[in-house]
Amino acid sequence: MLNGKTAIVTGSTSGIGLGIAEAFARAGANIVLNGFGDATEIERTRTDLSKRTNAMVVYSPADMSRPKAIEQMVRQTVDTFGTVDIMVNNAGIQHVAPIDEFPEEKWDAIMAINLSSAFHATKLVLPMMRRKGWGRVINVASAHALVASPYKAAYVAAKHGVLGLTKVTALETAEDGITCNAICPGYVRTPLVERQIDDQAKAHGIDREKVISDVLLKNQPNKRFVEVAELAALALFLCTDNGASVTGAALPMDGGWTAH
Repeated sequence: MLNGKTAIVTGSTSGIGLGIAEAFARAGANIVLNGFGDATEIERTRTDLSKRTNAMVVYSPADMSRPKAIEQMVRQTVDTFGTVDIMVNNAGIQHVAPIDEFPEEKWDAIMAINLSSAFHATKLVLPMMRRKGWGRVINVASAHALVASPYKAAYVAAKHGVLGLTKVTALETAEDGITCNAICPGYVRTPLVERQIDDQAKAHGIDREKVISDVLLKNQPNKRFVEVAELAALALFLCTDNGASVTGAALPMDGGWTAH
């Protein structure tokens, strides 16, 4: 399905990004993983993904808060595979605090990684996609690109910005064989969320199931986590010929959260 295509997936050493990378690899794409973590574990992840999918998989340690590092990641991809066909902007961080107590350095970091990195990466890959007459830009946003929650000022602002960037990119590339869409998940079952469950249980003095139903999934009417495999399947669909007319869209996968 994606034979001969090359995909960069940022924030892909675990969680959503790794799930998307695996789906693309199984469909025949070359993969560039990116993210922070233990070097030995990342190399294990890279080699395991390659062995299980027979895909060519490389790793970029680019810090997504630094435009020059993003440029180096794209250059590494072109040097290795010749081009970039699919750009998945998934890298993100979070911090929770009231606005009047929100650390300025946290605001700046969240804006840089969650929003500005998507701009810098998209800017770099669009010329290649235009030359080939085909490309896919997928921004992993959030239900918080559509609605807000207290204490998440930077995250919500950045994700709303990602959706705006998605729409502009789609309009500017509509006649070029390129699509750009934002996937907007609710709470997803990832290792990061699993740790949040344990932390919240200790903080509130309640059991895990109560945390899941009354805290994390309070706003998701179906009361279940989004699975990484579901998001990966949607991302893969957007890269097929059948997804060619889907562009500029915010695609919620949130169990009904944003239907309120």
